[in-house]
Amino acid sequence: MKVRAITAIVSLLVLGACPVLAQQRPKTKSQPLPALETVSQANQKIRLLASTSTSVAQATPNALEPGDLISIDVFDIPELSRKIRIDPSGYISMPLIPQRIHAAGLTSFQLEKEVAGLLKARGLVSHPQVSVFVIDREGQPITIIGAVEHPMVYHAVGPTTLLEVLSAAGGLTSTAGNFVTISRTSASGKNISRRINLQALIDRGDPRANILLQGGDVVAVPKAGIVYVVGAVNRPGGFVIQNDTNQMTALKALALAGGIKGQAKPQDAVIIRKDGQTGHTQEITINIKKILDRKKSDVSLQANDVLFVPNSPGKKFLAKAAQAALSITTGIVILRGSSGTF
Repeated sequence: MKVRAITAIVSLLVLGACPVLAQQRPKTKSQPLPALETVSQANQKIRLLASTSTSVAQATPNALEPGDLISIDVFDIPELSRKIRIDPSGYISMPLIPQRIHAAGLTSFQLEKEVAGLLKARGLVSHPQVSVFVIDREGQPITIIGAVEHPMVYHAVGPTTLLEVLSAAGGLTSTAGNFVTISRTSASGKNISRRINLQALIDRGDPRANILLQGGDVVAVPKAGIVYVVGAVNRPGGFVIQNDTNQMTALKALALAGGIKGQAKPQDAVIIRKDGQTGHTQEITINIKKILDRKKSDVSLQANDVLFVPNSPGKKFLAKAAQAALSITTGIVILRGSSGTF
């Protein structure tokens, strides 16, 4: 019965404020809470931006794409007229023209001029009249993997932006990090990649981050670690470690949690750390009061750590309450940084 009572008390401490997490603000203006949002709010932004925003790298209207089946007709020369599918690298090949012709990104009219110019330059036709028609458009596969709701292969027809693909995949999961990597193979066969800051893309709506994707691209959203802060704090929750170059510490985690409450016993705080391989749980005592007083160094936290700040100094109560806090973190609200907070 005592264990159940302790669990109930901790549950109230942890979950009691969850319905109003987004509205909570500090008691004083001098120390504003870091701007945070739930994963659901971030995904709502993705859907909205995907339907309204554009990319700086605007595509040419009605441009040809890899996979398109086109008909090239050279007037009065049936030997040069044919149906051709643009290859994955964006090129086509024609008889009597030794070099491959880059067609993707051009309009039908632009490709007509390009082919006519090559035929004339090689002395094959003195006054070439070339017509290009699109017979069939084949959706180009873009693969999205990692910390998204629905990893998938997205078949893009026409210019497709990063936001559109993220939206099609259902948005981010609670464990998504703050960067997305786009990998592609260049025309020369070289593997290249680009890293995009999701905060710039989602929170600030930077069109430079909303790049145009190509068929064959792989969009990867790496997972980030989550640190949980529960107990006698103003904003209990799980906080995503947004940037792997910035180390999460106890004081940073407490700042994200809005600081400690007046009845808290920060000198008896505990970090609960579970070994992912063995499953063993380790309890690390931490005197936050001395850290705040600069009598001890700040303590680094690891992904999935639970920082528990009690409101009772009792050691027996502390150990049981800390374990109860660990057991309910699966239902806690996960919050992400906004406006470059992390």
